[in-house]
Amino acid sequence: MSEYAHKTALVSGAAGGIGAAVATALAEQGRAVALLDRDAAALEPLVKRLAAEGHRVLPVPADVTSPEGVTAAVDRIEAVFGPVDELVNCAGVLRMGAVLDLSDEDWETTFAVNATGVFRLSRTVGRRMAARGSGSVVTVASNAAGTPRMNMAAYAASKAAATMLTKCLGLELARYGIRCNTVAPGSTDTPMLSGMYDPAEVARSSIEGLPENFRTGIPLRRIARPEDIADAVLFLLSDRARHITMHDLVVDGGATLGV
Repeated sequence: MSEYAHKTALVSGAAGGIGAAVATALAEQGRAVALLDRDAAALEPLVKRLAAEGHRVLPVPADVTSPEGVTAAVDRIEAVFGPVDELVNCAGVLRMGAVLDLSDEDWETTFAVNATGVFRLSRTVGRRMAARGSGSVVTVASNAAGTPRMNMAAYAASKAAATMLTKCLGLELARYGIRCNTVAPGSTDTPMLSGMYDPAEVARSSIEGLPENFRTGIPLRRIARPEDIADAVLFLLSDRARHITMHDLVVDGGATLGV
């Protein structure tokens, strides 16, 4: 039996991209995994595949921007699988645009998902973890949280908020033995990245950089795969990282030059 067979993990934004890679990796290690996403139809293929492989998975259609929806989702997960031992915040949206051109709706939607959604889910699960005296939280943020990007102010600011929220949570929950960390991806092969540039230019723009936008390239000369980010998440959740908390693990191939 897997050493993780007794653990339950909750992954938000699990229908695709990094969230799906994280959910798959967790399930393959033997955990029971709750896959939360607002797009129920998009969850179906992943749930069917993982279930067919013999993994314990539970689709949880829910919107992290809804306080009631988050509470109901966690209640359902714990009724089916038992206490949530690990939370991975992967839900995220990207609204591009210069600050002077951003609409209120773009700003508010970005923060509602990327920052407030992390707050609500972390608060709900964190309260239960604290009562039990165990647990681990990883928030998938972004290297843009610490590096200014043209036309990405809402996204970068929301990810900076999510990063600091997770660190503060880690400080407050440390007394209960609960660790809270973030993973900060750079350019990763997901639909979010492909939506940023002309599809034919995605690899070149990411790897070579865009000097006119003050954006460096990627020293390792490759775009990350979602599995690269999942590996970092699994490390931070594991006992190998048992003395690591409030840490921001950057996984960007050197794009932010270690700053």
